[in-house]
Amino acid sequence: MKHNFGAGPCILPQEVFKQAAEAVIDFNGLSILEVSHRSADFVKVMEEARELVKKALNVPDGYTVLFIQGGASLGFTISALNMMRENKKAGYINTGTWASGAIKEAKNVGIEMNVLASSEDKGFTYIPKGFDIPTDLDYVHYTSNNTIFGTQFNGIFETSAPLVCDMSSDIFSKPVDVSKFDMIYAGAQKNLGPAGATLFIVKDEILGKSTSPFMPSYMDLQKHAAKGSMMNTPPVFSIYTSMLNLRHLIQNGGVDAANTRNTAKGNLLYSEIDNNPLFSGPIANEDRSNMNVTFLLNDGAPSDIFDTMWNEANIIGLKGHRSVGGYRASMYNALPIESVQVLVDVMKEFTRKNG
Repeated sequence: MKHNFGAGPCILPQEVFKQAAEAVIDFNGLSILEVSHRSADFVKVMEEARELVKKALNVPDGYTVLFIQGGASLGFTISALNMMRENKKAGYINTGTWASGAIKEAKNVGIEMNVLASSEDKGFTYIPKGFDIPTDLDYVHYTSNNTIFGTQFNGIFETSAPLVCDMSSDIFSKPVDVSKFDMIYAGAQKNLGPAGATLFIVKDEILGKSTSPFMPSYMDLQKHAAKGSMMNTPPVFSIYTSMLNLRHLIQNGGVDAANTRNTAKGNLLYSEIDNNPLFSGPIANEDRSNMNVTFLLNDGAPSDIFDTMWNEANIIGLKGHRSVGGYRASMYNALPIESVQVLVDVMKEFTRKNG
């Protein structure tokens, strides 16, 4: 058995993989890869996927759920264009690489940028708190979980401005009060499904209100809403597999149960990091992510031996992002706690032999 701690394309439940694989061969007589997105069969898939998102997150009335393409990286631009109003001013919180990317793209489309707070001064190892928010902003944007550095917002801050969030790497991992947001977007490939689809949850009243002079049709969420996410050929396989995964999530206790499992996994690994003399965690304790746990070998500990040990234990994807080094254990919803225990056992054995 491989223990997949990779931060990129998600681990999904084996049952979901099997169902998706079967549909590649036979989805009501055709492959899911060749079925028309206009067919009645796939229209049912799209409708169910959107309804399951609403059910899983308790999305209130007055919101539209969309599946489109482009990833969260295109979402940086889509969110800025659709949220732009007369002031053309927005506030962003910079907590790392993806938040920085969102800031860059908002500037590119003409947003006057207010970086409300940043944790760059300490290498993005904490979540900023206690910052002021001006009253003349069109919207405030933040990234809920920092996959590269391993920080995570553990609450929703108060603002009178419309709130936008990139939840790509922790959506469906814990409860969220959708009513606090005007827009949530998330690439599918962490806790939802395969790469290819991007989820948008958008308050209806913000649609069609943009003042941007530059609005390509594909980036106008009002047009996608009017077409039921069928403005062009959607990423059919990604949406179908996401639907299967949402079914599985709800059948197994929903987001609340996933949060309980994720908290247990995080506690198990962070306890070992904190109590093992050969390892340390760079992130402020109150801001640690349960999705992406980053840690370091302390000075003098032989990294070549540790690397050999975890590879021999069939652990994959443990190396930290190339920009920061160290180690990163990504523990998305479908990663079983047994895999985390394997990693913890390797760490204990490494220290027994080398401590």
